[in-house]
Amino acid sequence: MRDELRIIYYIIRKDMRAYYLKPPAISWGILFPAVMSLSFYLRNPSAFADLVPGLLALTVLFSTTAMEAVVINFELRIGSLERLLLAPASLASVVLGKILGASLFGLIITGLVALVTLPALPGAAISPTALFFTTIISLITFSSLGALVSVAVKEVFEAQTLGNFLRFPMMFLCGVFIPVSTMPAGLRHLAYFLPLTYTVDGFHHALGSAGAMPLAVDILLLGGFALLFLVPATGFLRRRFA
Repeated sequence: MRDELRIIYYIIRKDMRAYYLKPPAISWGILFPAVMSLSFYLRNPSAFADLVPGLLALTVLFSTTAMEAVVINFELRIGSLERLLLAPASLASVVLGKILGASLFGLIITGLVALVTLPALPGAAISPTALFFTTIISLITFSSLGALVSVAVKEVFEAQTLGNFLRFPMMFLCGVFIPVSTMPAGLRHLAYFLPLTYTVDGFHHALGSAGAMPLAVDILLLGGFALLFLVPATGFLRRRFA
């Protein structure tokens, strides 16, 4: 157990140095959500407080999936993941290290965005507990999604394409910019099958606005999505080494 924890630690440290703490990863995790939110803010500056939950949710989504969907696929191509398994490291430790590395990077980026945006919400009844649990479970969920995307295809460009195919619909269907309740019935039903909907709703709870469902439901459903992504990701990876 001790050796497995040490392996996970070194995988996280290696990924942070080699991939995440680089200007392209940081800019992609911050700039894209910020630019999208800024475009909606300029349209209606008085509604900035309503944009903050969606901005935090977008930051979580892009900071965890943008690089991880490439990192694992890249290391599969060059054989470095196989060398980890010869270390020896268990497949579970490798997967967990990759997911926690992406989650840690996402936590850093989301924390930076929160430090900038939350002081701009005077009088907001911020719940630190709701903010913490929503952020942590969302980071794990979308890191697991990034891992699944990365191992589901063979080429790096395919992982990038599949990641965008999943991210962009969620960005516009999950209440980031437009409340889910105001969408047409078909899109509203679709939104409830997408994990980002529950991250946005959880951040609404955390920032003192009304959520569409109880916070506990948001957390439980995000945990369910994490398992839904993690289990097949591990299975795909195991077959790649079979």
